[in-house]
Amino acid sequence: MRNNIAESILGAIVLIISAGILMFAYSSSRSKVHQGYDLIARFDRIDGILVGNDVRLSGIKIGNIKKLILDPKTYMAVATLTIDDKIKLPSDTLAEIISESLLGNKYMALVPGGNEDILKPGDEITHTQSSVNLESLIGQMIFGKDEKNDSISPG
Repeated sequence: MRNNIAESILGAIVLIISAGILMFAYSSSRSKVHQGYDLIARFDRIDGILVGNDVRLSGIKIGNIKKLILDPKTYMAVATLTIDDKIKLPSDTLAEIISESLLGNKYMALVPGGNEDILKPGDEITHTQSSVNLESLIGQMIFGKDEKNDSISPG
């Protein structure tokens, strides 16, 4: 009987510790920048980007995607980014959508330019690179090679 009670207590302790670790991991993995300024970027396509995804500079998180909307006039995706107040970006900064890995999540990477003018809150990042569609790239590789092989005639 003592073994059952000891095993039950030990099991409960393991469950409590596991729950604590999961809560910590969840809260730290989706940490958001609470104080910052907003910037806007327009893209042709933003496949895989969601509200809350990271904005990174040199691989380091400096902000989050705050809002995503479709501009009904230009049919472009408009992303509102919240950037940490400590980070001042040049006006010719490039915003691009990058994959963490082949099958991983996507994030927005910022590549600062060399301009001395600084983006102000509410400004637009004019240099953008849209998300790359992996399926279309694979299709181009497969069908592109077939076209090259078909054009070569044995001689």
